[in-house]
Amino acid sequence: MTTTAAEQSPAGDPGKTTAPEPVDENIWLEDIHGEEQLAWVREQNARTEELLDDEDFAGLEAGILEVLDSTDRIAMVTKRGGHYYNFWRDKQNPKGLWRRTSWESYLRDDPEWDVLLDIDALAAAEDEEWVFHGASFLRPAEGQPYRLAMVSLSPDGGDANRYREFDIEQRRFVDPAEGGFDLPVAKGNVSWLDADTLLVASTAEGLPKTTSSYARTGVRLSRGQRLAQAERLFEIAEEHMMALVAHDSTPGFERTFAVDWIDFFNQRTYLRRDGAWLEVEVPTDVNISTHRQWLLFRPRQDWAVAGATVDGGETADTVFPAGCLLAADLEDYLGGARNFTVLFTPDERTSLQSWSWTRDFLVLNLLSDVSSQILVLDPARPTAAGDAGEGAGSAPGGWAVAPLDACPPLHDVNAYAVDDEDESEDAGNDFWLVATGFTTPTTLMRGTLTAAGSTAEGSTAEAGTAVVSTHAVVKSSPSFFNDADYEVQQHFAVSADGTKVPYFQIASKDLVLDGGNPTQLSGYGGFEVSRTPAYSGAIGRSWLERRTAAASGTARGGVYVVANIRGGGEYGPAWHRAALQEKRHRAYEDFAAVAQDLISRGVTSRERLGCVGGSNGGLLVGNMLTRYPELFAAVSCGVPLLDMRRYTKLSAGYSWIAEYGDPDVPEQWEFIRTFSPYHLLHDGVEYPETFIWTSTSDDRVGPVQARKMAARMQAMGIPNVWFHETLEGGHAGASDNRQAAALQARSQQFLWRALAD
Repeated sequence: MTTTAAEQSPAGDPGKTTAPEPVDENIWLEDIHGEEQLAWVREQNARTEELLDDEDFAGLEAGILEVLDSTDRIAMVTKRGGHYYNFWRDKQNPKGLWRRTSWESYLRDDPEWDVLLDIDALAAAEDEEWVFHGASFLRPAEGQPYRLAMVSLSPDGGDANRYREFDIEQRRFVDPAEGGFDLPVAKGNVSWLDADTLLVASTAEGLPKTTSSYARTGVRLSRGQRLAQAERLFEIAEEHMMALVAHDSTPGFERTFAVDWIDFFNQRTYLRRDGAWLEVEVPTDVNISTHRQWLLFRPRQDWAVAGATVDGGETADTVFPAGCLLAADLEDYLGGARNFTVLFTPDERTSLQSWSWTRDFLVLNLLSDVSSQILVLDPARPTAAGDAGEGAGSAPGGWAVAPLDACPPLHDVNAYAVDDEDESEDAGNDFWLVATGFTTPTTLMRGTLTAAGSTAEGSTAEAGTAVVSTHAVVKSSPSFFNDADYEVQQHFAVSADGTKVPYFQIASKDLVLDGGNPTQLSGYGGFEVSRTPAYSGAIGRSWLERRTAAASGTARGGVYVVANIRGGGEYGPAWHRAALQEKRHRAYEDFAAVAQDLISRGVTSRERLGCVGGSNGGLLVGNMLTRYPELFAAVSCGVPLLDMRRYTKLSAGYSWIAEYGDPDVPEQWEFIRTFSPYHLLHDGVEYPETFIWTSTSDDRVGPVQARKMAARMQAMGIPNVWFHETLEGGHAGASDNRQAAALQARSQQFLWRALAD
């Protein structure tokens, strides 16, 4: 029996008025694994490969693969106990090695790695194309080493995983016959409760799933039990997005949590107390997290709190702005107190992107006009009036705060804890610092935070500085292209409603502004995801350094552009909300404004301008294809949403209603239809050349929307429409470096042929 993606949707409510579905002549392509459908895919793949996979493609693919497989790139690590763990892929190990080393070894140019699990060997032995998706460690008893972990393996690179218990000391999976945990392939999560118990959210063994295809229940699984026998602890409504269960094993602060993810932006969080669930009472759109005694809050919209005490001041009704960060004592808050400390307040240029706790300090990663800033806060040192250092930004009664001076303009720099619970190596206040830019290879640094007045030898602190940081370079990536020949500029386009939209332009220093430069415009614009500067040897080799034929004049290199449009998170939740649902058109107007600005400035022309995007970015460029065809000569559209009438019935699409709206509701379909590319195609329009690519094993968006769009465009007689679907790789489109290189090379080859040849 075959299963179509549409069969994952629930039966409709007979009492509900549903918007009519337009005629869909390609609905047969929704049978993802049907023989006839896969025959169509193979025919399309052969046609596309005949066009694109020439000698130039082979060289392009080899150059990208050399970058991805380079043994000189940084092996990023995670510290657990006295070891530093890494997952590594290269030419000899395409599926990868899970391995570890010591800190002293890691500092060397050629660390001595202890291989724990060889995924290539495992795949060969078990005749399964395993893709490693991480490992979750059991906290050992005090003084003991980390030994047991739940390893997550996907059979095809999709979101569904098999969780298997692994003994690190014996380098083997614990046999279920010996009581080892081994959970069937399914979507969900796993967390250790203790050495003999897991908390599990799963859809395996008949456990119920939500309409979005995720786990609906959380269970307590003991050794020797099957999931179906496990005690159910937590359950959510079927129409909600997913259930999660987890245990925080921090000594002295052990807690069990459950989360009801209502949709992408709303959730309810519960703590297990005395055998029952206690809800943390906040609006569903306030994100919360805990660390030891602290409860942090980040509201997505303005949050009105009655009777709040702020920074030790008077009690008053208070409105906290969207995107701020607040702290309270967890137990006090659960007891009804509303005593808050304001840790960060956004402004029109600056937003909070993430935060991380070391043992004694809180590190905030910010963006200011899409360039990084980092602040360090000390909760043990409340700021008195007049004591906040210049530029520190803390108010009297707040936590002492200091900037971390490590962020050059137009770069992305992130700081996060090495191991906030470390005691044996005195690394509890150490942090990683990862810096990158479009023409700056990634650098990994390690630092230590100390309170002013207790600084480490060799560090310096200016008067009034609350927290002192020392950091030094640990590893640096090599250059994979002649990055010194290129420069990064930031420009601002003006959108249709007057909003200024930033974008990054990466081009040769001798760029000629005559409209003749092949230009690739990339964007995303959804789910509060920020597009920040990042070094890419693949983009450098396959686009920036490539040259047009010199027969018609001076050979030109490519220009690469990243647009920071609304719907993203570059300016916080308000920037995201500005393009939600009925306001979705703002994201597309922003992207079109950037395209027009590139043309107006002479960087490129319609004949030389292409765009690329994946997933929600695929929906973005699908709208460029159908709504703004006059601006682009080529569109590369990957793992996309395109059929917005049926997206909620396909794969995990129901979970994105909060972002796009519900097409079954007639009033919402009226605005959704205006950005549904599958329904915006018209005869007589000169469309850009189009390459649509996807993956059979993508169980998030799924491949069928891409299939149907290509089929409809080809049936309409639209020229130069190409389609390619890989069988593995999940939503990423690739599960190893070779697949990733082929995917990237094919997209770059298509764009170059369309824009430069």
